[in-house]
Amino acid sequence: MNRRMIWVLAGVALALVLFVSAGAAQRPETDAVDHSALERTPDDPRLFQPGRLTVATGDPVYPPWMLHNDPARGEGFENGLVYALAERLGFDRQDVVWVSQTFDEGIAPGPKRYDFSIQQFSVTEPRRQVVDFSTVYFRPDKAVISLPASRVVGATSYAQLREARWGATIGTTDLDYIERIIGARNVAVFDDQVGTFHALLGGQIDATVAALPTALFATAVQVPEAQISALLPHDPADPGHGLLFQKGNPILSWINEALEELIAEGVVDRLAAQYLVGDIDAPVISH
Repeated sequence: MNRRMIWVLAGVALALVLFVSAGAAQRPETDAVDHSALERTPDDPRLFQPGRLTVATGDPVYPPWMLHNDPARGEGFENGLVYALAERLGFDRQDVVWVSQTFDEGIAPGPKRYDFSIQQFSVTEPRRQVVDFSTVYFRPDKAVISLPASRVVGATSYAQLREARWGATIGTTDLDYIERIIGARNVAVFDDQVGTFHALLGGQIDATVAALPTALFATAVQVPEAQISALLPHDPADPGHGLLFQKGNPILSWINEALEELIAEGVVDRLAAQYLVGDIDAPVISH
């Protein structure tokens, strides 16, 4: 190969390099425009998996929040809300993907492998430091759960309730309610709700507190020996339940907009009336 041919080939190679480099330099700008056009659609690139709405919840799940231990059936208050929200956002039903996590994993800081989680998460300031929450969509009243012969049966005031031995699950707003609203001292603490109910049945504690929908299910299915002995007002310091997001998740405003529309249109109230309201014959204690 002569020297002239070498120089020609070198020039062609250099031109190709410059052409490819220029195309690569321009590509991010083009992609950015395309991605921006897809935001707030089911193909939003900010979703955990574009084209899918990935939602976390507990495993197992319990009525009345979700029925049949199957979130995908859409029967229950929380999964019914998720499917109504997904439809409002433009997703088909089959595009909702469910993943499992524990409650503690949800409220822990760090990356999340989903778009949001729904698991009766109460919005609290300590939690807001490490995760983000949606607009509050439900504020449950509380209920006292006890055995029929418990000393809390027939109580009409917080002072009378304080005479009982109380227990609750660690890290929950139920525990905070017992200590701060009822004013009980030396509350026994258990690792999970199952442990709390075992303590109730075993006579270690006289009573516990739970959100009213949870109490309805617990006394009907989990601990049928127990009863709802009193109704309590919702905690004024507890804003209520919100969807949980990874801190800084950019889709929060999009989800909030759709959720607030469902609230304003009465969709959430209808789901609550269908799944969360029961006919309770128990005294209401508010002071």
